[in-house]
Amino acid sequence: MTLRVLGVDPGLTRCGIGIVDVEPNRKARLVSYSVVRSDIDAPIDQRLLVVGRGIDEALDEFLPNAVAVERVFAQHNLRTVMGTAQVSGLALHAAAKRDLRVGLHTPSEVKAAITGYGSADKKQVATMVARVLGLAEPPQPADAADALAIALCHAWRGGVVPAGGASTTLTPAQQAWAKAEKAARGGR
Repeated sequence: MTLRVLGVDPGLTRCGIGIVDVEPNRKARLVSYSVVRSDIDAPIDQRLLVVGRGIDEALDEFLPNAVAVERVFAQHNLRTVMGTAQVSGLALHAAAKRDLRVGLHTPSEVKAAITGYGSADKKQVATMVARVLGLAEPPQPADAADALAIALCHAWRGGVVPAGGASTTLTPAQQAWAKAEKAARGGR
């Protein structure tokens, strides 16, 4: 059974959306990607309305089984954190309205899952997303590539592949990520 995941790279000015289908053997296929943009000069409520509509439209058009959102992390720029958190809330709300499973993943978790290295840069992530999905070139802009990476990370995490199709075959990047996660838990 194929798992369809909608990934969200939350941002108030640019919100990346990426949809992938992942087979039980972890082979992934691109479904779609886009970036929802809001006018930086518009009032905050109108900007959130635009982004929320974009997320709703993607959910209604592509009918995913699960939603993955990049976990908000602390930054020095409070304004950026607030916008990111607000958009994350929109994505979580939209998924909950549709009774979809949701996963939150940190940027380093996503990077490790895709590249095998939790400190990879955006170019490395985009290049690996293109390779995993069999694309001729990395998805543009970076927000879209990040959203696809988030969706792939979520699909590859244990317990997310639909019942009856679980696979124990891990890619080298997934093996590195699992090893790093185990080390972070103190080897347990």
